[in-house]
Amino acid sequence: MKNNLILEMKGIQKAFPGVKVFDNFNFDLIKGEVHCICGENGAGKSTLIKMLSGAYLPDKGTIALDEEVILNNTPRLAMGKGIQTIYQEHNLYPLLNVVNNLFAGNEMTNGILLDSKGMIDKTLEILDFLHSEISPFDIVGDLGSGAQKTVEIARALIQKSKILILDEPTSSFSKKEIDFLLNIIKKLSKEGLSIIYISHHLDEVFVIADRVTVIRDGEKVNTYLIEDLDEHKLINDMVGRDVSSFYKRDEAEISDVFYKADNISGNGVTDVSLFVRKGELLGISGMVGSGRTELAELLFGVKEMNQGEIQINGKKVNIDTPLDAIANRMCFITEDRQSTGLFLDHSLVRNTVIASYAKSTSPFVLPSDDVKISEKYIRQMNVITPSVFQKAMYLSGGNQQKVVLAKWFATDCDLFIFDEPTRGIDVGAKEEIYKIMTELLRKGKSIIMISSDMPELIAMSDRVLVMRNGRIVVTIEKSEINEENILQHSIGGSE
Repeated sequence: MKNNLILEMKGIQKAFPGVKVFDNFNFDLIKGEVHCICGENGAGKSTLIKMLSGAYLPDKGTIALDEEVILNNTPRLAMGKGIQTIYQEHNLYPLLNVVNNLFAGNEMTNGILLDSKGMIDKTLEILDFLHSEISPFDIVGDLGSGAQKTVEIARALIQKSKILILDEPTSSFSKKEIDFLLNIIKKLSKEGLSIIYISHHLDEVFVIADRVTVIRDGEKVNTYLIEDLDEHKLINDMVGRDVSSFYKRDEAEISDVFYKADNISGNGVTDVSLFVRKGELLGISGMVGSGRTELAELLFGVKEMNQGEIQINGKKVNIDTPLDAIANRMCFITEDRQSTGLFLDHSLVRNTVIASYAKSTSPFVLPSDDVKISEKYIRQMNVITPSVFQKAMYLSGGNQQKVVLAKWFATDCDLFIFDEPTRGIDVGAKEEIYKIMTELLRKGKSIIMISSDMPELIAMSDRVLVMRNGRIVVTIEKSEINEENILQHSIGGSE
């Protein structure tokens, strides 16, 4: 196998102030394989990518490409040697068309003139190879997330990459977009491109991987041939403990109706009625575009309600703004925690107490009180951080989600609206989020949970509402909650 290696990392050490990430780490990549890297948030995956792509230098050890050691690696040097990294967030020029994105900084010329026809023809050739329906003249910013990822892959092929690194590429994809991307990866692998694929979505790993390396706390736990691995073993290796009890929620005592919405409309939602009781988790399912997030925004006052009535504890209330919702002991944990849930460039102190300010009637807030409140809830949420003065941007996805929860815990809410609560976080962090949600229910709190994660919906929900085209099409009681039932109503197979 040694002669088939295109990349080899040996004895890698990497540390940051106060934190050792890697110590004697080894990894290799075979020509033409898809090698998946799995691990919890904070395991070291991002640091590994940055060393391969030249953003970081290892403190010790070697990185060799085609048996040649790369010295003083930089992003430009890595790309020049054929290592192309495609990150979770798109790295494109949204106002330019596809051709200009593919050849930006690498234009084809005829002498001193741009070879526009040559670039268009090459773009068409690459897009045809990828079986993509994208036009060379499409403005990239107008394309969907999956199509933009295809453009990034096309650019890597234009640049004649030998190694393609994909970091959580499907985090915001529809099922159709995921399938399309996985087929592209299989095709590229068969053509001899070597691919490193990093994902929390274990079902994707088992579709495309030839080998899987598991990282935990900066150490390589093991490397497996995919045929020697199953999901249970993979998850156990990732978290370092048996997880056979995942997706099993303890029951809570369900009592009176806390929140009730009657015939509400607005923001793409039409004539929706629902209620959630104390101690109950109400799941909301539906396909992309069904109106789930729009409903949550309506319930929390983010968007205007055109008609309908809201009752809390049997009394009519007006929820016209998020401030109204907070005043009525509601909170909203949004899907996009980085854009709408956190101030990434601010400390955990500020992030934890910001919602409490909206609820407070006192004009006097002492900074020392802020720190005490933050420390209390950061500790309660088991957020891994050296200090509450750490900026939120430096936390892993799972810890960021727990900071969002800490923010709302500090306001003493009674109704928690979760929109995709575990999207983009690893299995260990998921388990902690589920435990927190279960504890909330035990305390008599109410939860509305929007989720695309079918096992999560099935295991956590007491009832499930299925949405389609902005309407609720069915309410599924606990005894009838199963994948077939949810999907059938989501796609319109049954009324």
